[in-house]
Amino acid sequence: MKRFILSICLILLNACSLPLTSTPPNLPATLTPTPKLYGGNCGYQWAQKDLPELSGEIQQAIQELQPDAKANAFAFGEDCVYADGHAVFSAMETDFNITLQVSDLSNEADLGEWIVKVMKVVENIPPEKIEGPRPGRVSINFQSGSEQQFVNFYVDKYQALPSGLSNAEIYQTLQAPQ
Repeated sequence: MKRFILSICLILLNACSLPLTSTPPNLPATLTPTPKLYGGNCGYQWAQKDLPELSGEIQQAIQELQPDAKANAFAFGEDCVYADGHAVFSAMETDFNITLQVSDLSNEADLGEWIVKVMKVVENIPPEKIEGPRPGRVSINFQSGSEQQFVNFYVDKYQALPSGLSNAEIYQTLQAPQ
């Protein structure tokens, strides 16, 4: 029995030591295929790209609602990084950051009303200005004095809300952990 187990172990050890790539029989022995990483000789890593033109437009539209507000947009996706260091960005979605001043962080109806106003701006962005296949995440930072409260949600979650919700219910639903 010991010999049998030893034989199996030697066979497995030998199999594990075989080269991971071998020269296909139709190629000369001097030519070995180069292993390719996903995406063709590059490795992917999460990345984002500023969208200054869209940020300016969003900033202007949000400031029409509240002059002290701040807003920006950026594309979220992946960089395909090549061995020589250059990278090619591929957008997955366009995300938005909004900062608003409010008088009371506990007034859920007011916060929900701001969400609706912000989303009217986001939903009116022409599709050709969106990087990637869809608008993505909206992050709203509500500030009252030195205190702040964040609400993060995806555009499609907002769009899937049942009609007829009050502003407070919209806030409660989107503020809940996702």
